[in-house]
Amino acid sequence: MRAADAGSGVDLRTRVGSVELRAPVLTASGTAGCGAELARYLRPERLGAMVVKSLHADPCPGNPAPRLHPVASGMINSVGLQGPGVQSWLDADLPALLATGCDVVASIWGRTVDEYRRAAEGLAEAPPSVVAVEVNVSCPNTEDGSRMFSHSVAAVEAVLAATKGCGRPRWAKLSPTGPGVVDVAAAAAAGGAEAVVLTNTLPGLVIDLETRRPVLGGPGGGVSGAALHPVAVRAVHDVASARSDIPIVGVGGVAAGADAVELMLAGAAAVQVGTATFADPRAPNRVLSEMVSWCRRAGVTRIDELIGAAHG
Repeated sequence: MRAADAGSGVDLRTRVGSVELRAPVLTASGTAGCGAELARYLRPERLGAMVVKSLHADPCPGNPAPRLHPVASGMINSVGLQGPGVQSWLDADLPALLATGCDVVASIWGRTVDEYRRAAEGLAEAPPSVVAVEVNVSCPNTEDGSRMFSHSVAAVEAVLAATKGCGRPRWAKLSPTGPGVVDVAAAAAAGGAEAVVLTNTLPGLVIDLETRRPVLGGPGGGVSGAALHPVAVRAVHDVASARSDIPIVGVGGVAAGADAVELMLAGAAAVQVGTATFADPRAPNRVLSEMVSWCRRAGVTRIDELIGAAHG
């Protein structure tokens, strides 16, 4: 692991719980594929980690098309968590991704607590370069009338407790909606999460005025992009203020180095780049380079100096 970006004089290392990352920028789940799809456009080994699309214990077909639609300052998606399943991912997708030299964060989801358990236990034999598991609790909970898991502190704690079988650090990915995000973050930590990822998309709906029907096959979806950024900054800031003991990965509308710096100042130890990669697959590397340039201009020599600096 390099101590600093080559020739920059900026030490990019940061720590999310027990996981040391070579850089503070990661991809966001759902935007970088399941394997090495983006490797031809960016250098995965320069990033803190590649976070793959959320995986179910079993293959999942996802939602009917259309699945993506542009909205003001972002996009809305209803992909429906399509994926190959944990075992197929381990066998067919992970080897090519690890061959790039990057670290990997596997993301998992389920409709029930037991499905989360199965997905987590399926990752128990993953190689050490799978450094953490992101537990996406921003999913419909069929055991609770399809209410989102992260809308219940009890459900979040139960899911995190059930996923310990993965045998590696767990990060809970939370929704910006529902009960207080501080309480949900605390429940995730009580269940065994080393960190929280703030935040997932905002629920939304777009209607076609000609057909008078929703534009997505879902029909609703998640809104991401620049419109989400101040929501994510607020969530990170609130959790960091109330629970400084819970490490945070910030995500939401990061399209430039300044966006990433803002999330770190709010309290994030690392950030994820998601929607920006649809317009520019090189965005995660570019954001990292822009962060280095910002640090050099500001006289910052260690990236971790930024974490929570907005709290005084």
